[in-house]
Amino acid sequence: MDDSRTPPDQAASGTGSDAASASPQAPQPSTTSAGDSNTDPNLNGPLPLRPGHELPFVAPSSYLRPKPSSRTMSDKTSNPLDKDQMQGLRGVREFLKVRTSYDVLPLSFRLVILDNDLLIRKSLNILIQNGIVSAPLWDSRNGTFAGLLTSTDYINVIQYYCQFPHEIDQVDQFRLSSLRDIERAIGVPPLETVAVHPMRPLYEACRRMLKTRARRIPLIDTDDETGRETVVSVITQYRILKFIAVNNEQHTMLLKKPVREIGLGTYTDLATATMNSSVLDVIHLMVKYNISAVPIVDKDNRVLNLFEAVDVIPCIKGGAYDELTATVGDALSQRAENFGGIYTCSEEDRLDTIFETIRKSRVHRLIVVDDDSRLKGIISLSDILKYVLLYGEEEDDLQEY
Repeated sequence: MDDSRTPPDQAASGTGSDAASASPQAPQPSTTSAGDSNTDPNLNGPLPLRPGHELPFVAPSSYLRPKPSSRTMSDKTSNPLDKDQMQGLRGVREFLKVRTSYDVLPLSFRLVILDNDLLIRKSLNILIQNGIVSAPLWDSRNGTFAGLLTSTDYINVIQYYCQFPHEIDQVDQFRLSSLRDIERAIGVPPLETVAVHPMRPLYEACRRMLKTRARRIPLIDTDDETGRETVVSVITQYRILKFIAVNNEQHTMLLKKPVREIGLGTYTDLATATMNSSVLDVIHLMVKYNISAVPIVDKDNRVLNLFEAVDVIPCIKGGAYDELTATVGDALSQRAENFGGIYTCSEEDRLDTIFETIRKSRVHRLIVVDDDSRLKGIISLSDILKYVLLYGEEEDDLQEY
């Protein structure tokens, strides 16, 4: 994301667009209004939905999953489903080993790189103006890659402000090069700076992302003669999974086990909030549980929305840290008009249908709900990537993760 005053040496931009992703096609269950009430919009006397609160829910099974057929005991004993599942996983892994990280990039794309000397508050404006949520950092003094700016860094700045409120003037003058100092001040372990060469196997990039718990990874090329680094692009878990879904359907279609059966996702100790919770309360939940999204529910635990780490960015635009006391409902109303909504599935949905949904839509996580839209669990893209790469691998491999 970039401001109209992009500093010199900081930006390689190319025009273009992301790979196309289809709009959700499934019927949309109703949502409730921003308050704590359970009012159903389809009943008489509904409360009007506030902007940003009416989001589509997409259940992959509603248009992709066939009715399960009954199986005899002999069928279960032979376990052809297990055999197909492992064949599909092995096929995806072999695919990732013969394709490079560079292959994942769309034909045209835009890349915004921020100079490490830029003020943090200015970087916020740049991200918002360019409609992005992260950017590579560049150390122009040394001519080297300096890390990746993400919403986690802004959450760290908020924690610093909460711990040292009397230093608000100093916070306003922090530069991107100060991010590591902020981490040390609030006692947060520094994130490992990880990058891969664009021509290395994609499988290698995926393994490194899982090991460091990174959701995106920069592609860095190095000139053989001068040793000078060049930031080629950044690939995300979503981009990788979409690449698999589009180009390896013959193997993803074999992944027919229900997500709960294969242990995909988190179903216990789920952090939740309401529309009336403050943004700061939700940020504290993210920090406490080391998560990047919090489901927003009503008093009956029905899912209304989802507050994500990236939703923090517009809340502190221009250094407006006092606005963090605003409600989640108010914050979500600031989302862009083209926001794609949140996606749901059931515990009986299969991984092949989820890959199909990722192929058609821009999915970053799925909320697992029951037939009444009550929260059951949450599936992150990290969960999917970890299962695809590591399920059935040797125990020694699994211990790394």
